[in-house]
Amino acid sequence: MNAPLSPPSPYSSPTSRSNVETHTLAVLVDNEPGVLARVVGLFSGRGYNIESLTVAEVAHGEHLSRITVVTSGTPETIEQIQHQLERLVPVHKVTDLTVSARSLERELAMVKVRGKGEERNAALQLAEAFRARVVDATTESFIFELTGKPNKIDEFVDLMRPIGLVEVSRTGVAAISRGPDPI
Repeated sequence: MNAPLSPPSPYSSPTSRSNVETHTLAVLVDNEPGVLARVVGLFSGRGYNIESLTVAEVAHGEHLSRITVVTSGTPETIEQIQHQLERLVPVHKVTDLTVSARSLERELAMVKVRGKGEERNAALQLAEAFRARVVDATTESFIFELTGKPNKIDEFVDLMRPIGLVEVSRTGVAAISRGPDPI
């Protein structure tokens, strides 16, 4: 006699890559010591991955900060993350900006590229095509500043690799919903 099958747990079930989605969550929290550690602890304690994390105070008078987290998982896992975040004491609101197709995501990157001669010209031409600004230049290198969607920055970095990519610094995703309403 076969035992009845219990529903699969999102913690133990193998995930097929086709079922994994990437979501951007905006989390409004109290700006106080330890809040970020609690939010990150929720992710690490349950084995959820954080692909990008940004945090800044957004309402000084009310002592509120906004955490923007990019994470991935099955739809069930994303829903669990959202519900678990909502239960944390310093959290005021959690919004899945991916569900709302009316949101914008941008990231800032500084990209250092080494190059002389033809490589230098190629780097400048690519930078112009991507609307990257030169924020520092020496006779042997450039530092470009680039703002855009994360995949645009990925493409720029990949194209700079063969030219002489030295280093990349990225801010992480900043996201906001479109229209007159707040999150």
